[in-house]
Amino acid sequence: MSVTVSSFGTYPDGREITLYTISNEIGMQVSVTNVGAAIVRILCPDREGAMADVVLGFDKGGDYMRNGSFFGVVIGPNANRVGGAAFTLEGTTYLLDKNDGENNLHSHKEKGWHKRLWEAKTGDNSVTFSLEDGDGSLGFPGNRKAAVTYSLSEDNALKLHYHGSSDRTTVLNLTNHTYFNLDGHDSGRIEDHILQLKASRYTPADAGSIPTGEIAPVEGSPMDFTRPKRVGDEIDAGFEQLRFAKGYDHNWVIDGWDGGLRHFATLEAPLSGRIMQVYTTLPGVQFYAGNFIERQEGKDGAVYDFRAGLCLETQYFPDSVNKPEFPGAFFGGEKEYESVTVYRFGVVR
Repeated sequence: MSVTVSSFGTYPDGREITLYTISNEIGMQVSVTNVGAAIVRILCPDREGAMADVVLGFDKGGDYMRNGSFFGVVIGPNANRVGGAAFTLEGTTYLLDKNDGENNLHSHKEKGWHKRLWEAKTGDNSVTFSLEDGDGSLGFPGNRKAAVTYSLSEDNALKLHYHGSSDRTTVLNLTNHTYFNLDGHDSGRIEDHILQLKASRYTPADAGSIPTGEIAPVEGSPMDFTRPKRVGDEIDAGFEQLRFAKGYDHNWVIDGWDGGLRHFATLEAPLSGRIMQVYTTLPGVQFYAGNFIERQEGKDGAVYDFRAGLCLETQYFPDSVNKPEFPGAFFGGEKEYESVTVYRFGVVR
């Protein structure tokens, strides 16, 4: 197991951007960068042993500053959407950036934590990124500290361990926005991937992707992935929720959530034989099928476009700050934020 360090470009203020590559003894590699604490590259074998990079991203660190699709980055302090770009906490109303119609998406598109240059510290098989943010920054209260540790095991499991704290009650809802294509980042669309979610309910949303507050059963609808199903089988069905989002871009409620690490998703690419099992301590996952990826050049000259990758973003539910019936994402003082998500890679023969 080793971690190597290399230059990855220059931040707008002149500071160096760095790429950190974690390698295990059987050949898997994970590359991460201090811009947005982003996952840049994941190399893993297919059923024949051939290695390929299975995440969308860019060749240079500076490209992550224009990253309109949020490839690979950590989103914070609040992931996903806030209805009306406002919330009330302890009697005070906080106004956020209106950057998704009248709503807020991912805290701030230009100044969110996904575009910050994080501090980095390496371990034997890990890299820890950390940052601090001041009271009132991006509209959120509290002097906040956050960290995420990426560690790679010898059995091809990538662990993301998040921690956050604040001197005042605030919102902390972190996620990673990596897009996966298990046939290779440059292999085209993901409709042939097979997905299973251990989630028998989801949170329906309005036309602006703000949850209505309902927690609805998936049974009998195109939202049902309780058994393995090809992503493309029903993605273009005339179901209102899919029409609103141009496909899957919704929060699923993970069955049996109790705060422990739970296996909730399995993703398989039949062509390559790669499989990814996903675990989390969080109550929800945003399955996003890349419906709004704009045509652009990515790594190695690849062209990314509509549905070139999919995301499984573990999280507290969207707009949970305004939905007391949802699990809360308020932390501060002695109540610190902590979560774990694991992506384990393998093959099916």
